[in-house]
Amino acid sequence: MIENPLKIKEVLYAKCLDAIHGRFQTVQNTINEIQISLTSETKSSAGDKHETGRAMLQLEREKAGNQLAEIQKTKEALSRIDVSKTLKIIGLGSVVFTSQANYFIAISAGEFTIEDVSFYAISPNTPIGKLLISKRVGEAVVFREQQFVINQII
Repeated sequence: MIENPLKIKEVLYAKCLDAIHGRFQTVQNTINEIQISLTSETKSSAGDKHETGRAMLQLEREKAGNQLAEIQKTKEALSRIDVSKTLKIIGLGSVVFTSQANYFIAISAGEFTIEDVSFYAISPNTPIGKLLISKRVGEAVVFREQQFVINQII
């Protein structure tokens, strides 16, 4: 299987951090573009059209600001994980190997492959995350009418 289990957790954690950083950069770039658009837009003879355009840009900037706040919350959730800890019961920071798929209980960041093994980084608040939390090795979980067994927890 996997040579160093704790190394897997460290790599998954780093990949989640990279995903958050990527999201942050994308939203920050969007905010910068909106700011440039707002400052460069000049008053035209069609005043109402100009005001509508500015209002739309302001809404976009507000939406991007909300996205930044969400990214910050996600980053804080990730910072609560101690990658050196191994738990007997699934919780935040657990790497879970099941008969169906493998999960990193952290943040929703998608699929990562490490040493040819796929892992899904999921939030404990997702439907599958809620089912896995507090389970132990050997327990079965039913999700979307499919049953799978927890084989290992790191």
